[in-house]
Amino acid sequence: MLDLQKYSCLGAALRDALDRFSGEICLIEADRDREKTRLTYSDFKEIALPLARALEDAEFEAGDRAAILMTNQSKWLISAYAIFYCGGVLVPLDYKLTAAEHLQLLAHSKAKVLVVEYYLWRAITQTPDFHNITAKLVLVTEAPLGADLAGGFRWEDFKRKGAPDFVMRQREDVACIVYSSGTGGRPKGCVLTHENYLEQCRALTAWYPFWPGVRYLSILPTNHAIDFMVGFIGPFVCGACVVHLRTLRPEFVRDAFVRYRITYVSLVPMIVKNLERGLRAKIDELPGWKRAVLNRLIALNTMLTRKRPHPRVSRALLPGVHRAFGGELLAVFTGGAFMEPSTMQFFYNLGIPVANGYGLTEAGTALTLNDLKPFRPDTVGKPMPGVELRVLNPNDEGIGEIATRSKTVMSHYLDDPELTLETIVEGWLLTGDLGRFDKTGHLQLFGRKKNMIVTEGGKNIYPEDIENVFDGLPVKEYCILAANYVWPQKQLGRETLIVVLRLEQNQRFDSALLEEVLKRNRRLPDFKRVGGYVIWEKDFPRTASMKIKRQMLGEEISKTLQREAVVSL
Repeated sequence: MLDLQKYSCLGAALRDALDRFSGEICLIEADRDREKTRLTYSDFKEIALPLARALEDAEFEAGDRAAILMTNQSKWLISAYAIFYCGGVLVPLDYKLTAAEHLQLLAHSKAKVLVVEYYLWRAITQTPDFHNITAKLVLVTEAPLGADLAGGFRWEDFKRKGAPDFVMRQREDVACIVYSSGTGGRPKGCVLTHENYLEQCRALTAWYPFWPGVRYLSILPTNHAIDFMVGFIGPFVCGACVVHLRTLRPEFVRDAFVRYRITYVSLVPMIVKNLERGLRAKIDELPGWKRAVLNRLIALNTMLTRKRPHPRVSRALLPGVHRAFGGELLAVFTGGAFMEPSTMQFFYNLGIPVANGYGLTEAGTALTLNDLKPFRPDTVGKPMPGVELRVLNPNDEGIGEIATRSKTVMSHYLDDPELTLETIVEGWLLTGDLGRFDKTGHLQLFGRKKNMIVTEGGKNIYPEDIENVFDGLPVKEYCILAANYVWPQKQLGRETLIVVLRLEQNQRFDSALLEEVLKRNRRLPDFKRVGGYVIWEKDFPRTASMKIKRQMLGEEISKTLQREAVVSL
């Protein structure tokens, strides 16, 4: 791989990678059972440079911002490289958000350019606030010939002849503005530098190296912090190959493991759990004698890999299991939400290590990761190289808020100095998560100090962002809180949001009010819905500017009411 210490920016590292590994396959794109695209690093360069030249001619300059709004595909990575080549700042947007949310983030980021998939662009153009779009140049991928692009240009046609000028950036310059999942209220744009990414990539590849011939299956959205690093930057600077699927139907995902002999994949815990259920069901379907033999082989593999993984041993003992995953899978990366230790242990016993990690957008990708030396399913691993972690104000059990200091920590929140000062204190990022270190230096998580939940799919849900849906509710006042924020639990998972209702004087919580709450709740996507309500008899504590003091309200409720006071919706 490249020596990333020698580089000052991502663009320079990627540029050298395209030349060093020119003959290696870098991208494969498949739709269902049909392969659509296969590119070498040389092919990638030939497609990307004309796009960079066109951006240059359109007066896209160093420091200008360009947003990408697409599903996983080769054009996502090609566009990102062209943006970095021109010295631009990348703004990855989550394609699963609504068109209105996309417009909000485009405005907040001040993106000059938008690269967007055709179906997503159509949704944006049909929103009532489309006339407020702030992007000056819109490039639409996969648009039919002759389609009305509302002032946009076809990505495929937007290219120019001639060599573009490479724009060098410095390590302290901004590389990306990445938004956390919460958007409806106060956008949280994490400003990440080139140094943040270069140092994160060095740390990850030190523990889990890539090399030419490695194939990474990209399932998580590329805008996701994990896949951006492990499904783009990491593989490319090592000459590896990224496989994109244009569908996530289970049968085609299973086929991709076998067809492309996948080496690594990143999955959210929910998908890992689904895989576990499927495998357990197949094992249960075996005749009794076959199941007994398999269980003995699994037990033998568990004993032989107790201290560290032995892929060859596991593949020899359990060939059927490993063939189902392509025969070359070395590890599954996961993080972003709670993962049950029993699930990780199940896969490790089969010889398929699940490398569980912990991180947050504000710190790049990962702060800790299980290095499998030895495998510890009850933790989220050890601090990555170059990462310092502290546990602040630990209680009698050693549990306190996790703080981190590292070259991977973001510069600041975009246009939000107040929130930045609250989050980064004397160089330490306050994560809002509760944890402790065990005797071996592994980190254990126990819940959250902050008013946020993380879904099984790895989505950050900020209660403040959901309150807009309940605007106009016929009560005196209301507030959305995370239940575990009010009644702290020394566990993760099964988290939920509650709506706290302060009724008007002499008002009763009747069936009409309940139906109004349910109606508004149904407007939210499943993963954002409120799970229950609680009636509060006092006025909410507020600041001088009339903002709700959430922490004070949560403390008052926890002192007065038991968790059982929450009524499920």
